[in-house]
Amino acid sequence: MRVAIAGAGIGGLAVAALLAKAGLEVALYDQFDAPRAVGSGLVIQPVGLAVLDLCDAGAEARAMGQHIARMLGREVTRGRRVLDVSYDREGRKELQGLTIHRAALHGALLAAAGRLGVAVVPSSLVAAAPMAGAKRKLQMADGRVEGPFDLVIDASGAGSALSPLRARPLPYGAIWGTVPWPDATTLPADQLSQRYFKARHMIGVMPLGQVPGRIGPQAALFWSMRRDELAQWPSRDATEWKQQAATLWPEMHPFLAEIVTTAQMTPASYTHGNLRRPYADRLAFIGDAAHRASPQLGQGANMALLDALALSLALQRGPLEQALATCARMRRWHVRIYQGMSAAFTPQYQSDSRVLPALRDWALAPLSLTWPLPRILSRLVAGELIPPLAGEAFPTRAFHLGLNT
Repeated sequence: MRVAIAGAGIGGLAVAALLAKAGLEVALYDQFDAPRAVGSGLVIQPVGLAVLDLCDAGAEARAMGQHIARMLGREVTRGRRVLDVSYDREGRKELQGLTIHRAALHGALLAAAGRLGVAVVPSSLVAAAPMAGAKRKLQMADGRVEGPFDLVIDASGAGSALSPLRARPLPYGAIWGTVPWPDATTLPADQLSQRYFKARHMIGVMPLGQVPGRIGPQAALFWSMRRDELAQWPSRDATEWKQQAATLWPEMHPFLAEIVTTAQMTPASYTHGNLRRPYADRLAFIGDAAHRASPQLGQGANMALLDALALSLALQRGPLEQALATCARMRRWHVRIYQGMSAAFTPQYQSDSRVLPALRDWALAPLSLTWPLPRILSRLVAGELIPPLAGEAFPTRAFHLGLNT
């Protein structure tokens, strides 16, 4: 079977590595002149780490990233605890999340795919994947045509030219930046820390571990912002924004020293939606080409990794005509539930509502700290609220505790 993959991002590299390990012939095409990652920090949950291990990229990712034991968020006016999720009460790192810069994760997957014989074809922006008899070809934006292929996998992200997904724009996005982890900070290096001002501002500091091309441990800063304000961000005064951030959260001040211009903080907008049928004839969609949501639950990269694993398993176990539908069934409920949870939680932290943040602070937050909800929230953020792949035993905490039946 000849397989073409459009997009050498997290999902594309993962599915390429898994299919190459299974003995399939893989061609991986990427739009950039040299494969590179776009973005700042992200969280790899235990389910995602299990997939990275299967891709032979887990060890390198752990060496570059930072294990986190807890996510803690407080509102800024009274200091009330709004979010408090611990991964594992016994502190076992194999059951914790891993925060990592996207470039470090991309490098680990790219190296793993290369060791398995996968070559990335650069400068290849896929514009279409027309049928060619019983197979498909890839048509590039520059007019080149590649193929034919038995299967095309669209892993080209939210900007996909192949996916029919029309996602709903979310009213809030964020600005992201990467800075050195300061010696002067009192924030724990094994914790993702956040502060909230109503639902208009969500401020975060995420430890990142090592970042390619930088010396010493790093951190990712993020600040939520209305979508219509993101376009104005490059023209804003960085000093004025830093004063606003430090006033709301004084502990952030040491992290802001390296920020001199607004160009150091990259705007990111988000959308929400998913394909009810993430495949067509000899064409499969994974990652953001299949489903998109706010990063509130920290599941974006994990969803792409799980899609990659499900597709590789389905292709190894049955004929192509059945494999794509099998993959969709394996992922359907996990995707739907996390999409629903993201849609429910995001407005509590990023919206213009006055009611939702009050409900969050005075009702939902105290309730979330009451047994058995802390355990349920831990499984939610770990990606294990339900089995990640329907009908499959999965090598994470849920599997070891016998919870994925």
